[in-house]
Amino acid sequence: MSVRHERSRPVDRRVHVMGRPVDSYPDLPPEARRGSVRRVTVVGEEVLSRPCREVTAFDSAELSTLIDDMFLTMYVADGAGLAANQVGTDLRLFVYDCPDDHGVRHVGHIINPVLDLPDPGSRRLLDDFEGCLSVPGATMAVPRTDRAVVRGFDKDGRPLVVEGQGYFARCLQHETDHLAGHTYLDRLSKRDRKEALRQMEARREDVFARRADKAAGLG
Repeated sequence: MSVRHERSRPVDRRVHVMGRPVDSYPDLPPEARRGSVRRVTVVGEEVLSRPCREVTAFDSAELSTLIDDMFLTMYVADGAGLAANQVGTDLRLFVYDCPDDHGVRHVGHIINPVLDLPDPGSRRLLDDFEGCLSVPGATMAVPRTDRAVVRGFDKDGRPLVVEGQGYFARCLQHETDHLAGHTYLDRLSKRDRKEALRQMEARREDVFARRADKAAGLG
């Protein structure tokens, strides 16, 4: 998921890491400092359109390396979240560094996530602009619930519960969609989907150039 242009890092410095509050956290987390940049897949590639596989082997060097690489790739691409199939790996895993609407920064990863949304009677939909690192340069309004809970595991197999409100709830829903083989384009009308693809074609080269510049700077 991409960060909207008008939304920068929250002014409030409260941070939740892996669903728990902490006193402070670096702007560039340790995972990103260890990671390597991977190529971000683009809509139309087959890996983005099929459900991802459950992770069955935890506490492995391969899994830790994937998470580290996903964090750095997300920052290079100016993202708020990134799913594993967006770097070509069809595993049920995503990473995030995303603010909510109360100025709290949320950072972490979650494996084999299951999304819980409010009951229809208490559900409130917010129609807000959304982008995707795999649809570079496009943003469209997408209705999402204002609250979401994701239950899953960390890389060591420990259970996790992550709760989101506002923009962070949108991020949790967006990334969970990816792991089911969907992008936000699947939630658009035919007309809006066509417009999003037009935006992508017009802007993608500029987006790729910015990513390359940022990767060189971090390197």
